Amino acid sequence: MKTDRIVIVGAGMGALYAALALAPRPVLMISPESLGEGASSAWAQGGVAAAMAETDSPEAHALDTVTAGAGTVDSDVAAMVTRHAAEHIIDLTDFGTPFDRDAGGKYVMSREAAHSAPRVVRVKGDQAGRQIMETLIGRLRALPSVQVIEGALATGLATEGDRVTGVWVRRADPASGKLLIETPAVLLAGGGSGGLYAHTTNPPRIRGQVIGFAARAGAVIADPEFVQFHPTAIDMGEDPMPLATEALRGEGAILINKHGERFMTAVHKDAELAPRDIVAREIFAQTQAGNRPMLDTREALGAEVLTRFPAVAEACARAGVDPVENPIPVAVAAHYHMGGIDTDEHGRASLDRLWVCGEASSTGLHGANRLASNGLLEALVYARKAAEDMDATLGAVPEAPELDFDWPEGGENVDEDTVMELRETMTAHVGVRRNTEGLKHALATIARIEAEADTETMRNMTATATLIAAAALTREESRGGHFRDDFPEPVPALAHRTRITLEAATGIRDAAKDLT
Repeated sequence: MKTDRIVIVGAGMGALYAALALAPRPVLMISPESLGEGASSAWAQGGVAAAMAETDSPEAHALDTVTAGAGTVDSDVAAMVTRHAAEHIIDLTDFGTPFDRDAGGKYVMSREAAHSAPRVVRVKGDQAGRQIMETLIGRLRALPSVQVIEGALATGLATEGDRVTGVWVRRADPASGKLLIETPAVLLAGGGSGGLYAHTTNPPRIRGQVIGFAARAGAVIADPEFVQFHPTAIDMGEDPMPLATEALRGEGAILINKHGERFMTAVHKDAELAPRDIVAREIFAQTQAGNRPMLDTREALGAEVLTRFPAVAEACARAGVDPVENPIPVAVAAHYHMGGIDTDEHGRASLDRLWVCGEASSTGLHGANRLASNGLLEALVYARKAAEDMDATLGAVPEAPELDFDWPEGGENVDEDTVMELRETMTAHVGVRRNTEGLKHALATIARIEAEADTETMRNMTATATLIAAAALTREESRGGHFRDDFPEPVPALAHRTRITLEAATGIRDAAKDLT
């Protein structure tokens, strides 16, 4: 199938915002779920970081971003993104997003970990992601330039030399045979890699497939070893795990263990509001020691937790936990991938006619440890930048009729038992704490799973898993979200970003095989 429509892979905040910015240029959006479902953006609770208060500044926001990123943030990118933050909040407000306001009409600002000031704009406590998504979807539905194909899954890129010429897609469930959509430009906005781990807060389909098929097409990948683990997923046996937003700790909630001990005060001067990697490792250590870590909102919020944080209250109700009377059991879960497809200041990947925004990208903003609530901000800023660059690159706006899809027969779904083996391997050996032996074991397991894989989706997942584990094995230090028990200190000479191809990562994997 050939079209003059730009193909956007994904349907989260970055994808929606880019489609709106591209109008009236014709767009085809590939969404694996019904629009608004299955996107990490919709699950984001905290909000969007932006220096909106009179006592704050973009410069202070940028400094916090660089500090949290543990030495590998691109400072120019941080300055640019934080400088543009307020304009995107205002645009979303104009679109109709009901951000929380005080009696004077000013934005209510929440403080989250590693921010030097309250600067997270939120909606109804913990509803920011869903409310922003609903606002954008409402505007998108009214656009005649956008065609949305729901229940479709992208599985690969078609290329000629270093130029992307199309996207392979299939029906998501039940699986079908695949179709090639030839297009003048592709925007990848299909999320990160959290679902490659057995414990994750990401929606079920967010398993690194987009990063994987871009890498398989030859795109350069940046910082894949840096995975952020959220410290306070609600430990209630669900997959994915519900999130207890960091805003709870910003409001004064504390972390205790089963003995009632508040353990973060002895670990970091900012206690519960220390950078996420530090809090995550300590919660993981408490879990490993059998001390059952919990988030205690009782004194800080009391009954207000039920009305101010409805998503948390709903998850607690499902688990049979009353947060007004009892602390909430928490555990560490894969939450955000700082790494991804390497992109420049316009959202361009290393392959021609390929742009990326959101969690699938790696722009240099997050470094080794993403500052809380910078994820949605990055998606918004780069969605618009990519849209503007695509528009300038492609020139005149064409006429492009809607495509009529007739899915071919013959598709196969991935084997879920094999997927779970991969996820458990990543959690056990490429998770919060890593070491040489575990990483080599993981790479050997990933290689075996890949060799036995009979679907493109599985091979896309193993490609991303290979990139994460190989880069983690190569980085012989600890920095941000990447912690090595055998190299527990940062090495100043390694305070730089990683850039790697799948070919190089596979070489590292193959070289490690004989040493397991």
